[in-house]
Amino acid sequence: MAEGGVRRTIVMGAAGRDFHNFQVAMRDDPTVEVVAFTATQIPGIDDRVFPAQLAGKRYPDGIPIRPESELCRMIADLEIDEVVFAYSDISHLEVMHKASMVLAAGADFRLLGPDSTMIPSTKPVISVCAVRTGVGKSGISSRVVDRLGFHGLRTVDVRHPMPYRDLAEMSVERYASLEDLDRYGVTVEEREEFEQLVAKGTTVMAGVDYEAILRQAEREADVVLWDGGNNDLPFFRSDLEIVGLDPHRLGHETLYHPGETNFRRADVLVINKVNTADPDAVHVLANEAAKHAPRATVVYTDSLMEAEDPEALRGRKVLAVEDGPTVTHGGMEYGAAAIAALNAGASELVKPAQFAHGSLAGVYRSYPHMVDVLPAMGYSAEQLRDLEATINASDADVVAIGTPIDLGRLIRIDKPAVRVTYRVADHGAPTIDDVVDGFLRTKGLIG
Repeated sequence: MAEGGVRRTIVMGAAGRDFHNFQVAMRDDPTVEVVAFTATQIPGIDDRVFPAQLAGKRYPDGIPIRPESELCRMIADLEIDEVVFAYSDISHLEVMHKASMVLAAGADFRLLGPDSTMIPSTKPVISVCAVRTGVGKSGISSRVVDRLGFHGLRTVDVRHPMPYRDLAEMSVERYASLEDLDRYGVTVEEREEFEQLVAKGTTVMAGVDYEAILRQAEREADVVLWDGGNNDLPFFRSDLEIVGLDPHRLGHETLYHPGETNFRRADVLVINKVNTADPDAVHVLANEAAKHAPRATVVYTDSLMEAEDPEALRGRKVLAVEDGPTVTHGGMEYGAAAIAALNAGASELVKPAQFAHGSLAGVYRSYPHMVDVLPAMGYSAEQLRDLEATINASDADVVAIGTPIDLGRLIRIDKPAVRVTYRVADHGAPTIDDVVDGFLRTKGLIG
């Protein structure tokens, strides 16, 4: 331990929750000295520096960001007292493996809870989170935004951070038009979350400094919507916590961190994809909700996938391009594009790994469960070029694009392409609209 009882600390992260936890719980704590961040999950985010202008006066040189693979060596070399774990969508088993590794290296292992890291707001806050990546959060968020708009309420959608670019420059970013997305040079992964909302007139904010982001959002919103990433906890103290569940991955609601915390905290649990799930799985999931979150209202929804031209897929060899995080660390073997192609009568799905260029080949090595889908990876200009090359090198007759963005605006696809969209639809009562309306009445925002 450093002189004066200061605990020398490393924060394990993936360029999101780690930076937030530091800023709200450690930056100004005189008993903690953050020596480094480690990074994983997302390519190209290690070997950077968390900038001094965000790190504060106690860190005039900023804070180095190193690969997680160096953690044990750093614990010894830098005389680290504790490691704070701060990223999401990781199994409980893997969290404890990492904890055991840290403990064996001689440091304490710590998790920060929601009460230590949520920022209170002066405006009503609704959060949309999940138990796993890929449950359909975007569709649920879109329904909430639509309902708030129906009542004439101004909404700012604040998105979980994806700080893959210059951290200082993207401290606070506001997206109100597609031109804003182009101007900021956002990645494919950011576009997948921002583009649909922006296209229908919703202001989206994100960045690195979420205290500053929230204060700006409060100035223009009647209701702030926290739009979660992966299965992470809300960054803002929420008045209504909505959490998505996936009957296609039964049991995951209690097997992944911090998704189980979301599951147990929820005010509203949305069991999505009922129309494509085994009814027995839906029944079991409802029983699990009653057991672990008995105070939560349970809402059932369908996930409707629609190909813009299903006939173009019929009898053809189809390359299914999916939302990246859903089929990589989200663990799904298929997504909307693959399902829509098979429903339309495609003759087969292309196995893309054999055509993978550059960084995409490494993605398939890291996620061997992906056989029939291509993740729409685009964390950098180089990776976007690899995606373009992989698509065009494939032997597909048609490309089904299941990512929610207009991928053709970013890369050149030299094959016929069919966009696949998906949306959340009601499956009985109560509905998402019902729970939002009930919340708004309690806040005096509607009669």
